Amino acid sequence: MRPTYLEDFYSFLRFPSVSTDDQFAEKLRECAQWLAQKLKSIGLEADIVATAGHPIVWARNKHRPGRRTVLIYGHYDVQPPDPLELWDSPPFEPVLKDGYVFARGATDNKGQILSHILGIQETIEQNRELPVNVHLVIEGEEEIGSANLGGFLNENRDALRCDVAVVSDTGMIARGLPTLTYGLRGVTALEIKVTGPKMDLHSGIYGGAVANPITALAQLLATLHDHEGRVAIAGFYDRVKPLEDWEREAWRKLPFDGDKLVLKETGVPELFGETGYNSLERVWARPTAEINGIGGGYQGKGTKTVIASHVIAKLTFRLVPEQEGDEILKLAKTHLRKNLPKGITLEITDGHSGPWYLTDPHSQIGEAAQRALHKAFNAEVALIREGGSIPIVSEFRGILGVETLLMGLALPDCRAHSPNENFPLENLEGGIRLNKAILQELGH
Repeated sequence: MRPTYLEDFYSFLRFPSVSTDDQFAEKLRECAQWLAQKLKSIGLEADIVATAGHPIVWARNKHRPGRRTVLIYGHYDVQPPDPLELWDSPPFEPVLKDGYVFARGATDNKGQILSHILGIQETIEQNRELPVNVHLVIEGEEEIGSANLGGFLNENRDALRCDVAVVSDTGMIARGLPTLTYGLRGVTALEIKVTGPKMDLHSGIYGGAVANPITALAQLLATLHDHEGRVAIAGFYDRVKPLEDWEREAWRKLPFDGDKLVLKETGVPELFGETGYNSLERVWARPTAEINGIGGGYQGKGTKTVIASHVIAKLTFRLVPEQEGDEILKLAKTHLRKNLPKGITLEITDGHSGPWYLTDPHSQIGEAAQRALHKAFNAEVALIREGGSIPIVSEFRGILGVETLLMGLALPDCRAHSPNENFPLENLEGGIRLNKAILQELGH
């Protein structure tokens, strides 16, 4: 690999482009400027498009009639690096160790989108042009929900007209194993607040005479699942699309044991989940109800004999085809109100939401993606779904009318969103090969 590629990667990673914290706003602008300059230097037109939040970098080659148009999407914003004390090296000072670059954003998403940029650079250097018309759309708000990207797509719908979107912001299921993700779960969220007395009470004076909101919340949350992990909300599974036989067969043939992998990665003493499904099926294709946080009552050192006035819990629901977020929230609210213990009141606030995504990996473009992945990594391609959510792929479908090829380069141990995030140089090189291969395949 060229030394200049590593220099580019390091320069990109040194920007603390943390989108969730306003103190880094100027650093995000500087990162966008660096990206635009890099894209111009390889022969593309590039603009920095202002939004109500952080800017979008939009680059393109000279478009010619009669060729396919490909939109390549990525993001330059990153998660906060906290907790800093758990990093082995400073998060925005990249370090190369045993073939892996350690830095915040190394995998998510700077290494992955940079590999596409470098692939385009090599193709232009070798052939003076690309085999397709290309748009690169690289945003600065993916980690905070892409609030302004939909507006950008709508405002520029005609200019962004394309045949397919390509995204590398997902994972490979194992090192050296090329992976095409054809499905993602959706997500919808809510927050509940359970209130009892109008202020905190002395538990000796009032305990036993009034309902304890924390106890009531624990009882209420316990009604969300049965003892085998199945969601107990009435109607929750009514719309769920069953797994296809070919999917279950393909996933069973993957060259690793999914249950053992989950045990190893998580360190849990044993697996738990909906009966009738293995770990991969539960994570990739079954819906969930998760309690993501609880807050209330005394949290300090020692004991404080208090009955808290109120307590909150944050919930998310992972959605699968054909579930609708609004309907699931309605069912969840009905369930919570029906099972509310006596002596307390309940407030429910809706949170963020994003739809599920499912496309056909055996379509013409899906087959092209598989050929490109095989060419780039010289191995049989794994066809998978993933448990996470990338709402923007549904916006590509809804606004631009195109399907998305999710060809991830993240390894299971990349530690995205965690301390010591890392990206292997072999995947940077593999991503360069992949970019060249997919553009060639789509150019036929």
